[in-house]
Amino acid sequence: MEPLTEKQQKVLKYIEGRLQKNSPPSQMETAQHFGLTQNAVYQLIGYLKKKGYLTDSGGHRGLRLSKAYLDNNKQTEGIPIVGRVAAGEPILAEENIEGYMDPEGLFGRSKNTFILKIVGDSMIDEGIMDGDYVVVEPHPKIENGQIGVVLLGDEATIKRIYFQRDRIALKPANRAAGYRTRYIKSTDKNVYIIGKVIGCFRRL
Repeated sequence: MEPLTEKQQKVLKYIEGRLQKNSPPSQMETAQHFGLTQNAVYQLIGYLKKKGYLTDSGGHRGLRLSKAYLDNNKQTEGIPIVGRVAAGEPILAEENIEGYMDPEGLFGRSKNTFILKIVGDSMIDEGIMDGDYVVVEPHPKIENGQIGVVLLGDEATIKRIYFQRDRIALKPANRAAGYRTRYIKSTDKNVYIIGKVIGCFRRL
């Protein structure tokens, strides 16, 4: 969809908010809300229609959100699923996002929170199974003993993290498989703590 100017965005969000409350605004109410003339609002709404964000069902309060805009919004609801995590790049860079998921609001939506899909069985004793999804809150520092996401070179791994003098211990949780704790020097530049795991869920 065509990008909007700042003023067009504000008008669109106002109209969207009113529609969510089942109270479509008139052009006069929109003009009064922004301190604009009705002619200016008429032109702004005209641009929003032309760019495909609004449609008009007719009448005094006939403005509606377009199907294209609603479909576009639906694709970006919830928490982003990050396909890969790379050092030196923003975690939520557009090229890293594979989709979006809304786990029914169970984990909130703090800034930059993202989802990773689990591959492997190294954390099953913690209830984190192969194919599960974990919700991650990005932060370069986490508390000792928390489950977190660590970047080792170009590979992201999820382990319980312990800080020990000059090294970091990455402890798995699968006694049956005999996985061993991995120790990394705290000065290793190839090690980067992405954040802490704040939730886990799976699709049935």
